[in-house]
Parts: sequence; C-alpha cells; structure tokens
Amino acid sequence: MGKEVGRGHFGHTSSARVKKGDLKGQVVAVKTIPKAKMTTPISIEDVRREVKILKALSGHKNLVKFYDACEDALNVYIVMELCEGGELLDRILSRGGRYMEDDAKVIVTQILSVVSFCHLQGVVHRDLKPENFLFSTSDENAPMKLIDFGLSDFIRPDERLNDIVGSAYYVAPEVLHRSYSMEADIWSIGVITYILLCGSRPFWARTESGIFRSVLRADPNFVDSPWPSVSPEAKDFVKRLLNKDYRKRMTAAQALSHPWLRDENRQIPLDIVIYKLVKAYVRSTPLKRAALKALSKALTEDELLYLRSQFKLLEPSKDGRVSLENFRMALVRNATDAMQVSKVPDILNLLEPLSNRRMDFEEFCAAAISPYHLEALAGWEEIANTAFQYFELEGNRVITVEELAQEMNLSPSYYSMVQDWVRHSDGKLNFLGYTKYLHGVTVRSNTRNH
Repeated sequence: MGKEVGRGHFGHTSSARVKKGDLKGQVVAVKTIPKAKMTTPISIEDVRREVKILKALSGHKNLVKFYDACEDALNVYIVMELCEGGELLDRILSRGGRYMEDDAKVIVTQILSVVSFCHLQGVVHRDLKPENFLFSTSDENAPMKLIDFGLSDFIRPDERLNDIVGSAYYVAPEVLHRSYSMEADIWSIGVITYILLCGSRPFWARTESGIFRSVLRADPNFVDSPWPSVSPEAKDFVKRLLNKDYRKRMTAAQALSHPWLRDENRQIPLDIVIYKLVKAYVRSTPLKRAALKALSKALTEDELLYLRSQFKLLEPSKDGRVSLENFRMALVRNATDAMQVSKVPDILNLLEPLSNRRMDFEEFCAAAISPYHLEALAGWEEIANTAFQYFELEGNRVITVEELAQEMNLSPSYYSMVQDWVRHSDGKLNFLGYTKYLHGVTVRSNTRNH
C-alpha cells in the first residue's frame, strides 16, 4: 500500500502496487472502508451494492475500472484503476473558477456519455458532483472517470426512488420531495455545467436547509456576469437540464444531441427513455396515437436529429422499419450485468403489442416523443399550433365529455374539468383540449396509472 490519494463518505483511498496475478506490478487505487463505520445494516448493504454496481457496469471509457473487492477482520477493500490527474473540482479552481465554452463542452460531453450509459443499464448515480470525476492522468486532455458509486442504486424501468441522498448543492428538487428517478442525475449535470460556465453555484446559502430552499425555488441567475457573454445555445442547454419539472428535462442522450454539443462525428448513445415512450404508445388508444402522430409532424429539425439517431441505433431493416426484435437487439448490444439486475430487459415484455407489426420512422417519431420535452422548447407554442392543424385534418373526431374522461382514466367527479376541452360547435377537441389531452392529467389519487 502507498500514500492516501482521497477521502470519501465512508473510507479513504490509497495507491497500491499489485504483487501477483494478471495485474502484477501495476499501480492501482484501493478504497479502504473500515468495518467499524459499518455500524448499521444499511451501510454494509451500501458497500455490497457499490461493489455490485462497479462489477456490473464495466466497459465505458469514462468509468473507473473495477478490479477486485476483498475483506479482512477490520476493513473492506475495493481495488480499482488509479486516476492520477486529480478531481474536476480542483481543475475548475485552478482555472480561476470557470471554463471557456469549448473546454466546458469536452467535460460535459464525457459526463453525459457515461451517465447515459449508466441510465441505459438501469443505474442511477445519485451523487454526481465535480469531486466524483477524476482525470486519469495530469495531462491537459486526459479523459475523465466517474468514481464513487457509494450512493448509487439499480432502478427498474418504472420505479421511483424515495430516499434523500446526494450533496446539497447538486440535489434535484424532486429528490427533496422523495419521488425521483434518472432525471435527478440530469439536474446534477445541469448544476455542474452551470458552475463550469460561470464559476459560481446556481443554488447557494449558508446552511443546508437554505440551500434546499433555493433548490426548491429553482430559479438560477442567468443575468449577472459572465452570463451575458455566454452563448445562447449554452444558456438554453443549462436551462433544459435545470428545469424544475423533471419530465421536461432532456435525457443524457438527448442532451448530447443538443445544438450546443452537436458533433456530426460523435454517435449518440441509445436512450432508455425511447423504450418507455414506445411502450406507452403501443398501449395507448387510437385517439392518443393520432394526437401524437400530429405532434410528430410538427417537430423541428433539432428534435428530428435526435430521433433519427435513435432510430438508426435500432438498425431498421432495408425497408426502413423496426420490429420488437430490433428493440431487443439494440438492448442486447448495450447489455452489461447491471441490466439484468435492474430488470431493464423486462421492458421488452411490455412492448409485446409490437410483436406482430413493424414501425416505420414516421410512426417511431410519434411513439418516441414526449410532449413534456417539447413543451420546454422556446418554440413550443408554434409546434403545438402546427400539430393541432394536422390533428384537425387527420385525427380529430367527435368525442363526448364522458368518453374523453374515460380515455384519460378520470372518475366522473372530473367531468366538469374536461368540459371546456370539447368544442360545442362540432363535439371535437379544441386547441386547449388537444394540448391537455396530449399530457394526460395527473390526478393525485390516480397517480399510479401515470
């Protein structure tokens, strides 16, 4: 064992030299976690889970490599690759607190790339912050590695987590409300990007409870210097990660196709959200599918770019269509052991309605868009108006208030709410009705269905 190179929640990390085996002579990092600190069954479970996640998630260039884990009477030891380039936090500070945009892009791209990989495998990190990204060497252009999965967890495709973990400055509003999923990681990336671009924290106070209040208000400052000199694309990028409504945040894969980061030569990774959206689409009513189809016809080039990249990853057949098998193979191509634990493949059973038909790109667009994501765009009004015109032409049909309420799983007590959504003149949905219907209504007692 060599000198200490870092300290974490539970233990400390030292450099060490391997005496025998495949890695003989190699210098590695050893995280030592004293058993005396594992006083609760929870923390023993946490350490087991950290090891399990590190083991299961191998194979991404921005992920710290896991070699082994062992224990003696006093400690648990996790043996990993040694990153000697220091923390991202220290690099930010050594640059006077902020990065130029081009340099920030290099950092953010690596963060999104590894996080989209984790999310696809069904792992949510829950503690993304500049201290948990290390550079592999002290070289200026050294790749970054995500470390410390001590607070991470496996998450099933439709599960929500409820324990409050993470670091106050980087924690998402919905974590404080105790119901969250992958999107909480995206918020943390938004905070990191904000810091990279301007050198100060978006949410700050003297006390932890003050920070939490600031996070829940979710109103970061984009006015003071240096924001006026930051490009509009970069500002838009950060705002679409720091959206208070987690449903409107970009996913990690989507963020990689945002105009600020766009790069023709970089492949966008497979996005797990596509599976969730297509699952909902193939199980929805004909009216809902018509409403989404109209919406997909109004998409901007920016949105289409992301959808084209996702469709391509499904490797459509020569006639440009995809089947359930395409969705299955795309997952298989990206699978690690983590995917089995987090039950991501189970999502394919829910795509069963696709088993006897195939989807072309046009229908894929209708299936894989989220009205919430689009609503976060500056041009949403225009998109919605155009979509409604298509809907009027092809999908709008006569519908009673009762029928509409049933479509949306609403009980009779909500009939009055949807009354103004239907035109008196011809009994079809009006513009308000169309946009509300696209969203579905989340009724507190009814949240299990949404």
